[in-house]
Amino acid sequence: MTLFSDFGLAQPILKALASEGYEKPTPIQAQTIPLALEGRDVCGIAQTGTGKTAAFALPILHRLSQNPRPKAPKACRVLVLSPTRELAGQIADSFRVYGRNLRLSTSVVFGGVTIGKQERELSGGVDVLVATPGRLLDLIDRKSLTLRDVEILVLDEADQMLDLGFIHALKRIVKLLPAKRQSLFFSATMPKTISSLADDFLRDPAKVAVTPVATTAERVEQSVIFVATGRKQALLEILLKDESIDRVLVFTRTKHGADKVVRGLDKAGIAGAAIHGNKSQPQRERALAAFRDGSCRVLVATDIAARGIDVEGVSHVINFDLPNVPESYVHRIGRTARAGATGLAISFCNDEERAYLKDIEKLTRLKVPVAALPEGFSAGPVGGEAAPEQRREQPQRGRPAPHARGHQGHGQPRNADPNAERGPKRRRGRGGKPAGQQAENRPQQQAAHAKPAPKPAQRRPEGRSDGMQVAWLDKAPRRR
Repeated sequence: MTLFSDFGLAQPILKALASEGYEKPTPIQAQTIPLALEGRDVCGIAQTGTGKTAAFALPILHRLSQNPRPKAPKACRVLVLSPTRELAGQIADSFRVYGRNLRLSTSVVFGGVTIGKQERELSGGVDVLVATPGRLLDLIDRKSLTLRDVEILVLDEADQMLDLGFIHALKRIVKLLPAKRQSLFFSATMPKTISSLADDFLRDPAKVAVTPVATTAERVEQSVIFVATGRKQALLEILLKDESIDRVLVFTRTKHGADKVVRGLDKAGIAGAAIHGNKSQPQRERALAAFRDGSCRVLVATDIAARGIDVEGVSHVINFDLPNVPESYVHRIGRTARAGATGLAISFCNDEERAYLKDIEKLTRLKVPVAALPEGFSAGPVGGEAAPEQRREQPQRGRPAPHARGHQGHGQPRNADPNAERGPKRRRGRGGKPAGQQAENRPQQQAAHAKPAPKPAQRRPEGRSDGMQVAWLDKAPRRR
């Protein structure tokens, strides 16, 4: 059995690990640490929660401690790129924890906060800089940072970097780095686009994969419930009334959707908070703090904001909306069943999301079991669409569909007098035929109110013989 002490790490690092209760490395750590200590470039495939942060942080701290150098102004020796603020903050915290017995400095920079404080912190130089790509380029453009002294580059969550559209920023950053450097590249999945990006960053890398790309967390019990969109909120509230659901992470596809879910929970008396890109950094930190200390048992998040959420004890992950990118499903359910625990992942699926479910099952090579609805709960028409009879009663906006014209009598109800003649078809550029001829076929009380047929008009008829306005003709634009 491999121990951290077998890697030859510096004693101050081993002391910090012991104080945290860490003795045995995880599989990704056991494979990556020796390669990184040798100075090799590494391309690692590992899902979230596998301990990959320590896999690159520990050998980096060891190398820095064995090769001390004075700090250069506005420079860093190690650059770690992260896709989100939350993940960047957690990586920086890990470096500080593992390196607390070393005389090394760690800084983190990301958007959403004032840049001036970050510039002052970097003015004297740092050993380890953790950054999001956008803020990093802002600092470089403002001449507040240079990458000429970078010895080690780490690109974490590379697949999420591409999902967020950072590809051009990453290519610009890599051009600013020294050619002679060590690069460590990590991703939860490795499609062709990620592999191509890795080729730009790495030189003859050692490849490490602790699990197959399409494997989901084995300790997560997964299920899907088919439910209409309009019934998802009610279903969520029913599930959350179960007190055994201790700490739950709810995923939505959009920021607006996350806020809407939280508002619904608040009305139901369920404490919840939302975290997404539109929230300020202080708001995100408060929401995470409340989720960690248990004062808020429900955290609603988008995929982007959830990257980097490392909270122990998440008992359930609920996919309020299924992701349209199947790899995101793997990331989502990986938020539970961490550190050897078990967890449950429940997905809500409407008719339009069935295609997403098929993509997920194809990627994970797993048929997600269908769970039963709570007793007495109606899922509604799956897909959230109204029943046919309900759709007919809904008022139409603009012109009716083509089938509602002509044979239906210019928008008349479908239950109109079946003996009445068909309404005249509309002719472009000229008025419709008078409708007075139809009066004799109508009920007597309607015929009594019939008006004499108007003379042919250049534009459109002013009314109908039964006194009803031709709504769709009246709203039709005039020809110029």
